[in-house]
Amino acid sequence: MTCLSRACSAMERNHYYRSGDHVAPSLLPAGLRILLHLSPARWFFSKMLAPRGIYEYVVARTKYIDAAFKQALEDRFDQVLIFGAGFDTRALRLQDAAGSTRVFELDVPVTQQAKLGQYRKRHLAVPPCLTFVAVDFDKESIPMKIDQAGFSRKTQSLFILEGLLMYLQPKSVDEIFQTIRDYAGRDSRVVFDYIYASILRKRRLYHGEDEIAKMVSRANEPWHFGIEKGRVQEFLAGYSMRLTDHRDANALQQAYFKTPSGETIGRVNGTHCLVTAETC
Repeated sequence: MTCLSRACSAMERNHYYRSGDHVAPSLLPAGLRILLHLSPARWFFSKMLAPRGIYEYVVARTKYIDAAFKQALEDRFDQVLIFGAGFDTRALRLQDAAGSTRVFELDVPVTQQAKLGQYRKRHLAVPPCLTFVAVDFDKESIPMKIDQAGFSRKTQSLFILEGLLMYLQPKSVDEIFQTIRDYAGRDSRVVFDYIYASILRKRRLYHGEDEIAKMVSRANEPWHFGIEKGRVQEFLAGYSMRLTDHRDANALQQAYFKTPSGETIGRVNGTHCLVTAETC
């Protein structure tokens, strides 16, 4: 679903809705790729199939994390570790800027194999900077897995957790952030998104909350983890991290969907927030 959203966004003519994921369309079936070139098809997907505001959220999130990834490469970070990478294509799209920065993608074996299968089918070469690491977040040791893959301790790194935390058990989230704390070098960065904990209690407070909850239920991929509104700094402090940027739906709308005249042309689903933090 995320890959489809990115592919759709890459074909948008409206620059507010257009993301830079030019690889995502090539990962889709040929018929669907051709269909998405048509504006009515993109409109139907973004407005009728996706929950309210989720397409806008994915567009904003893609741009936000792309910027963080590019900045890490410009700053010559030693490593980038992407948790739950899914069909993330940043290592391919930005490989020319990677230099000596190594990129590690962690994901469950079935998703990772599906992605690699598409790369082979589309003749997309895996860049030399990229290492795939298969892991079951709820059952296997992440430190052991990344040690085996050659991920270095205490070097300046960027950690990305995109569309992941809400699907994990709290124990797994704790283990991931403990791993980041233990491996991160000085001035490392962490970028992630999360949902408000009230959504797990079905409070129905936010734009598009009912629709996204129904989609998650239909997909049989329930959410298990959220952070209480206003408590993200406290959450980060427990892992020796400090908050440097926080974007809720309103902030994302202002940043990515507001015209110079002040008109907001896209409303972002209110259930998610984006965070950038640094290690202390």
